[in-house]
Amino acid sequence: MESFLQYLRYERNYSAHTVSAYQRDLNQFEVFILQQESCLELAKIDSAQVRNWIVYLMETGYSPLSVNRKLSSLKSFYRYLQKKDLLKDNPLKKLTGPKVNKTLPNFVKEVEMDRLLDQEELDSDFEDVRDHAILEVLYMTGIRCAELVNLKNRDVDFSARQLKVTGKRNKQRIIPFSGKLEEKLSLYINVRDEEVEKPVQDALFIRKDGRSLSNSLVYRIVKKQLSQLTGLSKKSPHVLRHSFATSMLNNGADLSAVKELLGHASLSSTEVYTHVTFEELKKVYHQAHPRAET
Repeated sequence: MESFLQYLRYERNYSAHTVSAYQRDLNQFEVFILQQESCLELAKIDSAQVRNWIVYLMETGYSPLSVNRKLSSLKSFYRYLQKKDLLKDNPLKKLTGPKVNKTLPNFVKEVEMDRLLDQEELDSDFEDVRDHAILEVLYMTGIRCAELVNLKNRDVDFSARQLKVTGKRNKQRIIPFSGKLEEKLSLYINVRDEEVEKPVQDALFIRKDGRSLSNSLVYRIVKKQLSQLTGLSKKSPHVLRHSFATSMLNNGADLSAVKELLGHASLSSTEVYTHVTFEELKKVYHQAHPRAET
């Protein structure tokens, strides 16, 4: 397993967070097997045992999406074993996980985001200015939480109004930003440089003591900011990513361009947002057309 995890980290360029998730999934499978067998022999595990594990996970309360992710981790591990000639047969080759009901991404409507971001009375306190800048960056660029946390000062090019973002598997992409976001970032950097004497790292967004942010802190910041909006079931950085993509498509952006901005590996990942925009169109139609049936 350790060899497999090293392969993911250094050959496939997976993030430390993703590798940890694979490790947890494999450890969980190992514990399940050892509850039934005296030892874990990968060559002797069959598809029936893996199906039992899937059933166990579902009964324990895991969602179909989580179960499929765990199954995917196990399948990747078995493919690696075959690639290294450590295993002849793969009992997971034709195994499928539970069916996942497709749900449309949660997003914030443009008018609500405008109202939230265009507040005139803002405190000059470092954390307030920083938190507002974080909200603005996430909504106006669509970057992931981890990508924001990893931004360095050198990644912001004010002269060209461009942001260099390092995404999954260390793939880099350039995202343009507006004059309005330039103002918010400049304000934050000025306040940061005045109030934080010795930053510990060269991170763009930091704490008041100079340390870089964690993913969990960014989640708490976004949740607090989005709590000002009523009727929003989820309040996370990913909701702002969904909102960015939905706003882009609603205003005529090309799907392939949105794909590049989001850093998606395939167009199929981006296509879910076309369903969101279509649902919005249907809602507008039913509300506005005099002869539309609701």
